[in-house]
Amino acid sequence: MDAMAVVMEQPERLVLSRLDLTAPGEADVVVEIAWSGISTGTERLLWTGRMPPFPGMGYPLVPGYESVGRVAMAGPLAGLNVGDQVFVPGARCFGPVRGLFGGAASRLVVPGARALPIDAALGERGVLLALAATALHAVRVGGPPPDLVVGHGVLGRLIARLAVAEGGAPVVWETNAGRAEGALGYQVIDPAADPRRDYRTICDASGDSGLLDTLIGRLAAGGQIVLAGFYSEALSFAFPPAFMREAVLRIAAQWQDDDLAAVKRLVESGRLSLDGLITHRAEAREADAAYRTAFTDSTCLKMILDWRTCA
Repeated sequence: MDAMAVVMEQPERLVLSRLDLTAPGEADVVVEIAWSGISTGTERLLWTGRMPPFPGMGYPLVPGYESVGRVAMAGPLAGLNVGDQVFVPGARCFGPVRGLFGGAASRLVVPGARALPIDAALGERGVLLALAATALHAVRVGGPPPDLVVGHGVLGRLIARLAVAEGGAPVVWETNAGRAEGALGYQVIDPAADPRRDYRTICDASGDSGLLDTLIGRLAAGGQIVLAGFYSEALSFAFPPAFMREAVLRIAAQWQDDDLAAVKRLVESGRLSLDGLITHRAEAREADAAYRTAFTDSTCLKMILDWRTCA
C-alpha cells in the first residue's frame, strides 16, 4: 500500500512523492484523505528550517496535522467502521520518512484511537479542529477567558470566538488592516488606537517574540500573559515593569485529547463557528505553490489541499 505525500526534503524544498505505507494492524484504520490544512505556525518553521531542535526532528519529513477523510479499511480492534468521516491529527506510517506530523498525504494508516469521527457535513472545515483545540487549550489554561487577544489570524480568531462562547468580550489587536474584518462578537482594533493598560489576561497568538515588553505594559496589576503561539526566537523582557505589576507568564502547550473532544462538542452544538476561516484552496498536485502562498501571502488565513483527485 502506498500514498502520494507532501515531502519536505530540506528547508524550502518541497515535493509530492509516492511513499510506501506501513501495513495496518488489527487496531488501525486506513483513511483516504479528502483535505489537509497547512499550518502557518509550526509548518512554516519546518519549511524555513527555523524549527528549534527536538527529538525526532530532521529531513526528509511529511508535514501536516490537519487532515480529514473517510475510513476505507478498519481493523477488527480499531473501533471505527468503513465509511466513517474522521479527523486525523497526523500519522507515522511512512517508513524511513519522518512524519512531522505526517498528515499531508492522500492516504494514511493510523491507530483507530487517533482518528476522531466527525459529522460529514463539516466537510473541509473539519481540518480546523486541531487549531480550534489549540485555541481552547490556550483559553482555558489561563483561567478566565482573555480580554485581549493579539493577532487576528486563524488562531487569534478562534481564541476570540471561544472567549465569546465562554462569556467573555475580548478585544483583538491587529496591525494589518486587511485582516481586521471577520470579527464575530468581538472588537478588532489597531494597538496604536487602544489606550487601555488594565487587561487582566492577554493571549498572544502572534508568535512575535519581541512583543513581551509591550504586552506587560498593558497589564493590570496581577495580570497574566498566555503565550499561545510558537516562538522560534528567544523570549526576553524588562524585569521592572513585570515586577511592578506582579505579572504572570503562562505557556499554552500542545492541545490534549480532551481539548479536541471539547471543541468537537462546541462545533456540533453551534457554540463555535468554523465559518469564514478557510480563504485559499489548491489541488494537492500544486502543493509547492500552495505552501509558498500560505507562508507569504498575508491575505491567506488558511490554505487547504484537496487530495480527492490525487491517486
